[in-house]
Formats: sequence, C-alpha cells, structure tokens
Amino acid sequence: MKILLPVDGSSFTRHMLAYLAAHDEWLVQGHALTVLHVASAVPPHAAKMLDSETLRDYYQEQSDKVFKPVRAFFRQAGVEASFQSRVGPPGETVAALATKGKFGLVVMGSHGHGSLGNLVMGSVANKVLAQCKVPVLLVR
Repeated sequence: MKILLPVDGSSFTRHMLAYLAAHDEWLVQGHALTVLHVASAVPPHAAKMLDSETLRDYYQEQSDKVFKPVRAFFRQAGVEASFQSRVGPPGETVAALATKGKFGLVVMGSHGHGSLGNLVMGSVANKVLAQCKVPVLLVR
C-alpha cells in the first residue's frame, strides 16, 4: 500500500513515528512510504524581494530540518522511504497529493484539540479530513 506521512517537525510528528515503531506492520516490505513536508509560502510581498534561488533554498532548508530526524528514524528501522517537499497551504496540499498520488492511506499526527479548539485555532488535520478522498489515520 502507498502510505503518505505528512510531517512538520513537531511533537506530533514524533508521536506519529512512535506509533509506526510500535505497530511495525506499517514498516514492512510491501508498503511504499512517502514522507511529505509542506512549507507555508512566504507572503507574496516578501517573496518579491528575494530571487527565486534564495527562496527555493529557504524552502529546502525548512524541509531538510524537518526531514533530518525522520530520515534517522527510518534508517534505524531499516525501512526505505521517499521524501517530498511542497510549498503551500498544508492541509490542502496534503489532501491534494494524497488523491493525485493515489495513496491508500494518510498517517499523520494531530494536536488532539476538541471541536472548540479546532474552531478557534483551525487544524491541518481537519482540513486534510475534510478535503481528502483517501482514508486518514490520525495519531494523537
């Protein structure tokens, strides 16, 4: 099965990786794991001040910081995973890639706020759930 693993470098990413480690059936051959980091876009008025190479390097640095411990996790587990970076609104970007990429499952960490907390603060997980046509497993 193709599994998409959105990561942001937060403690929720660590919880999701701990879940995968505890449920090693997700880490066996036969699953194609893709780790995804979505960087929020630099505001357009600020982006105009930067050349495209500087902006591209900035986004890559952001993803590399997030990917470093995740790569170490998979290396230690002896599991192959591919890594992709995107720029855009995280929830919408994850949902779009999950559908376009024909993934069978999205596994992601979540804050675990109640309905009121999500209403006030919003939630990437809520946006993924609302827009994704692929099953989503939230790890809290």
